[in-house]
Amino acid sequence: MAEKKWYVLRAAGTKEKKAAEYLRKEIERHTDLQAIVDQVLVPVKKEIVTKNGKRKEVERLLYPGYVLIHAELNGDLEYVIRNGIPGMAGFLTEKSGNSQTERVPVPIRDDEAQRILGIQDENATSAAETEVNFSVGEAVKITDGPFSGFGGIVEEILEERSKLKVVVVIFGRKTLLELSFAQVTKE
Repeated sequence: MAEKKWYVLRAAGTKEKKAAEYLRKEIERHTDLQAIVDQVLVPVKKEIVTKNGKRKEVERLLYPGYVLIHAELNGDLEYVIRNGIPGMAGFLTEKSGNSQTERVPVPIRDDEAQRILGIQDENATSAAETEVNFSVGEAVKITDGPFSGFGGIVEEILEERSKLKVVVVIFGRKTLLELSFAQVTKE
């Protein structure tokens, strides 16, 4: 029995998750494949994006166009991946020995696999990372809270708390407010 290794599969752009789902379903249907495949993975990173004053958690692909599979490679699995999965183009390959036309799937190194899996585990256990699309000195408009409708200038960005310190002129005096990213939009 051969050893299971991590292989990289090429998928159509923007179809990685769908192709991985098709592959998982195909593996479930074929009991002989279940014994040789441990995991099908689309590495993603969670981020919080603020657009138009709304915070939203999104998943960004770490490797667009690729899906990882931990499996013991055999002809049946190769055939299913190359011919039976919509959106899947096959394995990352290299030329075989002295043949100029035959290409064989090549597993990734163990240290690469561990690094990718480490990033994936870290993303699963940590809070989503906030993407900041504000900068110091930028004009913003407050869209929520008691100062809704006021304009101000970003004084400081507190990324770890997803907040901004904004200077607003109220009754002719400059006032420093601490607001969440969701309470302001760019002017």
